Amino acid sequence: MTRVLQAGRVEPKSGETRSVVVFLHGYGANGADLLGLADPLGDHLPDTLFVAPDAPEELPGMPGGFQWFPIPWLDGSSEEEAERGMAAAIDDLNAFLDALMVDEDLLPEQVALIGFSQGSMMSLHVAPRREDAIAGVVAFSGRLLTPETLADEVKVRFPVLLVHGDMDDVVPPQSLPAAAEALQQAGFEEVYAHVMKGTAHGIAPDGLSVALAFLRDKLSF
Repeated sequence: MTRVLQAGRVEPKSGETRSVVVFLHGYGANGADLLGLADPLGDHLPDTLFVAPDAPEELPGMPGGFQWFPIPWLDGSSEEEAERGMAAAIDDLNAFLDALMVDEDLLPEQVALIGFSQGSMMSLHVAPRREDAIAGVVAFSGRLLTPETLADEVKVRFPVLLVHGDMDDVVPPQSLPAAAEALQQAGFEEVYAHVMKGTAHGIAPDGLSVALAFLRDKLSF
């Protein structure tokens, strides 16, 4: 049974919704963590609705902190628990995206995902396995989970922008070229990359501006 994800939202500055950007936050954060990016992005994407769901599982002992799935080396969970949590979160996210498109009367090509860290992992895993291609994925400071299964399981391909700090001590910077190689081997033709110099596990202004240019291109109607 899928869980309903609670989401914050920032309405389009123009008052008309022609596209939507869905923010997927990292481990231990919540939707509000990334929703602040809607202001700088919305100035240049006036017809875009910004939505930021909380991940489905609240973290014990961390009020307001959520996870998409457990991380064994961080929380002491088992590999089985992590796999079970991820499978459930995939269903939850797919249901959320399906409902969002119905509620806002949007097509998949009017939807883009911006993930950070664990949210990037979810974005890069879920979007290629959906029935219809979305406009694109921006993956900050993440990695591609189970790259060995992607080529066999991919259903749709779409533009991807991978952004990573070269001083990231949480998710290794080499996750970016590894993800790019696996995506290209799986037939993704539009894979872009940007390395944020001198940046740890976060989003620097140069990374955000590259993401904005990508979104303006992919969500232009």
